[in-house]
Amino acid sequence: MSVAQIARALGLARQGVQRIADVLEGEGLIAYADNPQHQRAKLVLLTEKGAARLGTIEMAQAGWANGLGAAFSSAELDAARTVMARVMEMMEVDEIPGN
Repeated sequence: MSVAQIARALGLARQGVQRIADVLEGEGLIAYADNPQHQRAKLVLLTEKGAARLGTIEMAQAGWANGLGAAFSSAELDAARTVMARVMEMMEVDEIPGN
């Protein structure tokens, strides 16, 4: 993906994503590659070092999420999932009351 595509997917400004991408490149976590579809919009690629760091983050996040989830009953988690699904649907079709 290009920086612009990443920004759109996350709902962020391209300039902010570019600044973060440049920092990640400086740390060796990503690399820029030529984009065959757009000469100026480089593709962002995860480096081996970046993939290893992401794996560490994902493992830590999974442990945190599992611990948090264990504090709730299955019924509570199902209710929360239902509410969040409805919120996401409303946001997708812009049905938020008052807008």
